[in-house]
Amino acid sequence: MFWTIFWAVIMLVGGFVLLVKGADWFVDGAAGLAGKLRIPQLVIGLTIVAFGTSAPELATSVISAAGGDVGIAVGNVLGSNITNILLILGLSAMFCVLPVQKASLIVDLPMLLGASVLIVLFGAFDNEIGRLEGGIMVALLIAYTTFLVMKALRQRDKQESISALENHEVVVGETGEGESAPKKGFNGWYEKMKNYTWFLGIATVVGLGIVVGGAMLAVEGAKTIATEIGIPQKVIGLTVVAIGTSLPELITSVVAAKKGETDIAVGNIVGSNMFNILLVVGLSAVIMPLPFVSEGVSFLWDGLIALGSAIILSVCAYLPKHRVNRVGGGVMLASFVAYYAYLFIMM
Repeated sequence: MFWTIFWAVIMLVGGFVLLVKGADWFVDGAAGLAGKLRIPQLVIGLTIVAFGTSAPELATSVISAAGGDVGIAVGNVLGSNITNILLILGLSAMFCVLPVQKASLIVDLPMLLGASVLIVLFGAFDNEIGRLEGGIMVALLIAYTTFLVMKALRQRDKQESISALENHEVVVGETGEGESAPKKGFNGWYEKMKNYTWFLGIATVVGLGIVVGGAMLAVEGAKTIATEIGIPQKVIGLTVVAIGTSLPELITSVVAAKKGETDIAVGNIVGSNMFNILLVVGLSAVIMPLPFVSEGVSFLWDGLIALGSAIILSVCAYLPKHRVNRVGGGVMLASFVAYYAYLFIMM
């Protein structure tokens, strides 16, 4: 038993490392290719980067759903969304006050609240998220993403009409002018190779492959641990797998907050949670209907916790100063600890 669990932990940790690095390469390659095609950075952030940071959840949940491991498939998404807001934004707010952009107040947060309500309603209706519900989720994400991209393109065109010359002086990545001192070793080589379109294509494909491989390792390791120790798959999905697949968001948001790039910290979490619900759950349900009950235990309560997390974020955002301060971050972290205590007490 000891060696079985030992190797399962190695697989789990190794899978998480591959998930994070694969997502990093995928985003670098895809964003670089988009830059070569002159796609605005805002559009890249709204689509490619958001998809990239949700790639671990997508790969893990789809593979779990295809294998019939619904406890991991559903628990991974709900657990990731809870972790993203309560843990990651809570920690980020401890480093720096996080302002919320006006655009998020008008569009993004209402969409996140709506998606959080939707998954609870779909799951509670007949204890299953079927192919029809999954298709509705994916369609909503496509409509939402199309709206954001069209809005970003209109804003770009408006800016270009005002200052056309400034926007066509330098193309990022085409020349070495204005770049900082070159890095040494592998990082230096990697940064240099990102100037080549063929390398960006390889990085995109390889990165996506690493994400899928990492997800398979992580899921297999989590299943083995759950079986050997007797922990329900639901708890494994809501805790270990959820935190592991949230590592890209954790690293991105905390580092961004420490650097003072607070717009990235909040926007990354809101966008990622939206993708998690509408794309990850939606696509997984299209492939294989997802029962909202695992091993006799319903995910309804966890769905309500995920909705409550989004409500806490919204309350902070819609207060007069439109920000998540240390008080809000403290409430989030306390709620996260209480939720995990509940999970293991009820296990």
